[in-house]
Amino acid sequence: MDELTALTPAHGLLPVSVGALRLEEVDLGIMTSVAPFRDKQKPVSDALQSACGLAYPAPNQAVRADDTRIIWFGRDMALLCGIAPDPALASIAALTDQSDAWAGVVLQGVGSVDVLARLVPVDMRPAAMPVGATARTLLGHMSVSITADGPDRFIILVFRSMTETLVHEVREAMEAVTARKTR
Repeated sequence: MDELTALTPAHGLLPVSVGALRLEEVDLGIMTSVAPFRDKQKPVSDALQSACGLAYPAPNQAVRADDTRIIWFGRDMALLCGIAPDPALASIAALTDQSDAWAGVVLQGVGSVDVLARLVPVDMRPAAMPVGATARTLLGHMSVSITADGPDRFIILVFRSMTETLVHEVREAMEAVTARKTR
């Protein structure tokens, strides 16, 4: 009988290092979209606070405690990462497992903002995108979520099926930024 082996979305593609820049896969654990029912955002926030110590994030924000994150994911939607939601949350919010739908990568290193400037139509400089800020945007032609996770460190989430394209696009931008800095 054949044995199946689970592979990550970026298996064989990452990590990639170019100069001071590094792109690597990140496992955010269980990922669940949380969409509060009408007029239930405060109860959802309270329930999340009680269950994991994190409140529902404001638009364009992400909150984190240890390995648990809640990332704003669009109007009236957040992505809970790292833990399964409390089942009681289902009475006040639509919960959908997204674990197999998204791939996560981390772009880090001096020049990472320059890499993203070549790829996204959003200002990623620290003044506009401080640590904890997040944006739903396009990277090339792909819909992504980008979260500033530290100085010169960004978490990028993309549909799993677009992982190879994401890695290709970011690697090319990394090479261009590094070549420009070494001239």
